[in-house]
Amino acid sequence: MTIQVGDRLPDVPLAIAGAEGPQQTSSSEFFGGKRVALFAVPGAFTPTCSARHLPSYVEKAQDLRDAGIDEIACISVNDPFVMSAWGSRDGSEDITMLADGNGDFAEATGLTMDGAKFGMGQRSQRYSMIVNDGVVEQLNVEAPGEYRASSAEYMLDQLQTA
Repeated sequence: MTIQVGDRLPDVPLAIAGAEGPQQTSSSEFFGGKRVALFAVPGAFTPTCSARHLPSYVEKAQDLRDAGIDEIACISVNDPFVMSAWGSRDGSEDITMLADGNGDFAEATGLTMDGAKFGMGQRSQRYSMIVNDGVVEQLNVEAPGEYRASSAEYMLDQLQTA
C-alpha cells in the first residue's frame, strides 16, 4: 500500500552521504522535528535525475527555505558512496543526499518501481513529498516516464498557495 498524506513515515535505516563517509541514520531520526522537502529519483547519475530533477532543487533551495522548509533531501536506491559522488558533482551543500541502499524506504512507503528492463532492479519511483516531523504533508508521485509533479518548481508553487 502506498503511503498517503497524513501518514507517518515508516522507520527504516538510511545513510547520509557525506564528505566524511556514510553516516547511518533512520527515517524517524532524520525526519523528526523538522519540515523536510524530500524528492526521490530512480537513480543517481541517470539522465532526467541529473539534468533536471536534482538541479531544480539546487536552484530553488533558498526559495524553499524561505517558504518554510528546514531541510531539502534527495533519496535514491543507491549506496551512500554513489550518492556522495553525485552530490559532489551535481548537488550543493543545500541538499542532503540520502542513500536507501537496500530500497527499504521505497518498499516501506510503497513507492517502488521495477527498473529491471533497464538493468536497475527495484528502484524508487520519482516523487516529492513534504514531511513535517515525520508525517507526510504533501505527496506528488510522477506517472511513469514523467517529470513535472516532483520538481522543485511544483513544490514551491504548492507551498506558496497553501
